[in-house]
Amino acid sequence: MTAPRDNLELAASARELADAEPAGTLTHAAAASVAITFATTRTVDDARSALDGITPDEVRQAALEIFERLAGS
Repeated sequence: MTAPRDNLELAASARELADAEPAGTLTHAAAASVAITFATTRTVDDARSALDGITPDEVRQAALEIFERLAGS
């Protein structure tokens, strides 16, 4: 079983996703939001809660999908 990844590792993974997407796209905005959220929170649960405040809704939904993929929750 692998050890859970910490928020900074998750932030780096989300930043890689954002960097791979063209600026201005929904995926870029969502991945960048996830990267910032992971980088500025202490726990995965804190990050999940913070993502609930992202607007607009389409960016929040895309960010939550990326979050779930990276955090494995």
